[in-house]
Amino acid sequence: MTIAKYIRLSSADEATRFGEKEESNSIVNQRRLLDSYIAASPEFAGWRVLEFQDDGKSGTNLDRPGIQALLAQARQGEIDCVIVKDLSRLGRDYIMTGHYMERYFPEHRVRYI
Repeated sequence: MTIAKYIRLSSADEATRFGEKEESNSIVNQRRLLDSYIAASPEFAGWRVLEFQDDGKSGTNLDRPGIQALLAQARQGEIDCVIVKDLSRLGRDYIMTGHYMERYFPEHRVRYI
């Protein structure tokens, strides 16, 4: 079984923009939160964990490399569960985001948390 973490931040923090560090604080914090949740959930023991991220990408559309890679793997049946910090990380277009939560993931037998 495979769980996919999806992490996104629309604009990188200042140190990231100026090349002082690789990832924004929000990306690091989202990863920690999701890793803690997975580690504390016995149902995910032994699951393979994948990470997809889009640092500095807007959530207003799905034209993001990380989310496209995640959706492609879900379509191929390689992902059993997707987990995000909150709904807005998946997308800011709530109609399209709702489509993925209510239709796309269930049609591909992917649980969404």
